[in-house]
Amino acid sequence: MNETAIVLVRSIIAFGTLLIFTRFLGKQQVSQITFFDYILGITIGSMAANLSTDIATDAWPNWVGLLSWTVMVYIFQKVTVKSRQASVYIDGEPVIVIMNGEIMDEVMKKLRFRLSDLQEQLREKGVFDINEVEYAVVEKDGQLSILKKAEYLPLTPKDINVRPEYKGIATELIYDGEIVKSNLKQLNKDEAWLKEQIAAKGFNEFAEVFLAVIAPNGSLFIDGYDDKMENPIDITDFKGLK
Repeated sequence: MNETAIVLVRSIIAFGTLLIFTRFLGKQQVSQITFFDYILGITIGSMAANLSTDIATDAWPNWVGLLSWTVMVYIFQKVTVKSRQASVYIDGEPVIVIMNGEIMDEVMKKLRFRLSDLQEQLREKGVFDINEVEYAVVEKDGQLSILKKAEYLPLTPKDINVRPEYKGIATELIYDGEIVKSNLKQLNKDEAWLKEQIAAKGFNEFAEVFLAVIAPNGSLFIDGYDDKMENPIDITDFKGLK
């Protein structure tokens, strides 16, 4: 077997293995991973890459190493869920960096969290005046959570005794030209009814519809593949995308 075929086969094995292992470890949003999780992810990814392209060594030891790291990560996940102390030691814990409107400079020094970092993350939260902040907390993943002072908090319907209309979650009826039959059945609707709805919007076939969703209040959103806009807005000046 030549080198190209070997790399191809090993790449398929590495891809499949990595897919299975990541599903085994569970889901976690990228914004929620800690620095330790990030390093573990890079290490496991590097081992999968070696399994794929390092044809100078046997595939089996690389695969065993990848399996071993995955099992250790899984054990760490279980330990941190069961043990509060282990979770704090491994993942860290949230730290207050602004308390009662005062910047906790000593705490920031211990965290090696620069004032410029604090200002940047405040701007990302839409806060350009630090006087508006009552509390700010650096979370385990390094992100900043803030609580504004009462006078700067947005007005809510509850504040003015208004009961807003329930929104809920919209249900997909057509996705990329294909009917989502399970959702249609769940709503006690049939394809004939759906056909009438898209016809009212000028569509003859389901395949012409890119997306169709229905809100809990019964309102429909239907979007087709052919966007008929005479002067679409273009916000990029990069010619390669036009």
